[in-house]
Amino acid sequence: MDVSVVICTYSMDRYDIFSDCVESVLAQAYDPLEVVIVVDGNPEVFDRVRSDFGSIENTVLHNNDANRGISYSRTKGAELASGEVVAMIDDDATAALDWISELASVYERTDAVAVGGYVAPNWVDGKPDFFPDEFYWLVGCDERGMGEHMEELRNTYGSNISYKRDVFLAVGGYDENTGRKGDRHIQAHEAPVCVRIRKLTGKGVIYNTNAVVHHTLFAYRGDFRWLVERSFWQGYSKRIMDLILPETSGDKNEYLKQLLLTFVPLRIVSLLRRPSLSKVKQLLAIFVFTAAVGFGYMYGLTKRELSNDDGSEMSIA
Repeated sequence: MDVSVVICTYSMDRYDIFSDCVESVLAQAYDPLEVVIVVDGNPEVFDRVRSDFGSIENTVLHNNDANRGISYSRTKGAELASGEVVAMIDDDATAALDWISELASVYERTDAVAVGGYVAPNWVDGKPDFFPDEFYWLVGCDERGMGEHMEELRNTYGSNISYKRDVFLAVGGYDENTGRKGDRHIQAHEAPVCVRIRKLTGKGVIYNTNAVVHHTLFAYRGDFRWLVERSFWQGYSKRIMDLILPETSGDKNEYLKQLLLTFVPLRIVSLLRRPSLSKVKQLLAIFVFTAAVGFGYMYGLTKRELSNDDGSEMSIA
């Protein structure tokens, strides 16, 4: 089975970690493998990419004509790819040596149309003692309770997900109203395309926890204020998701139910049995982050409309 890996990047500031990402993909113990690198409208970065990787066999390079965002870039990468399966990884992540082999093995032994893996946190300065495992989704890593090995989920995260290329393109790829574009970062990037895939095929994403990528978490991702702001904009993004895909509106209720009725009580019991300051901090962080998500969602309710990239408008009132 031919597999193509799409890696998108845009900034010279993160070039070193991006280069590590590419090298980890090139080192995969899988063949045949194609690497598609999409630079999002930055000629300086593209020149460096072409110099470093342009002579490598089975590597496709592309530079967007302007900054078009991660959703456009990943879809463009899939269009340029030739593999039967197209896999996505963030430019600040590195892949385990058997990452692609593990993803491909699921397609080879099942009728899967999409397969994702485990996104492991790689804290550059160590995990903050207040950070709760239930909120790893804030930093693009798999959170506590996300799913079981080989379970079928709605979606996994963008740093570790793959699709049958023809199915991915048949549903139009990623929604350009979501994902990173300049300073705008509407979350829930994978959900819309995965929901459309389920509508088309009746199948979700198989979660192979043995397919591992390590997501680099720089110091700023451990800053409490940054995480609170991130939570707020995640809440706002959930409101946008309700607009784009109304059928997903119940997901946040399921998450809150699991968080407040299962994980919080377990944490309280653990705290009572063996008190520690870090347990107190994490419990408080859960409530602060949850409140910030709620405020972000309510802020989204106050917005009258959202502009599409083509200049048209969607009402979100």
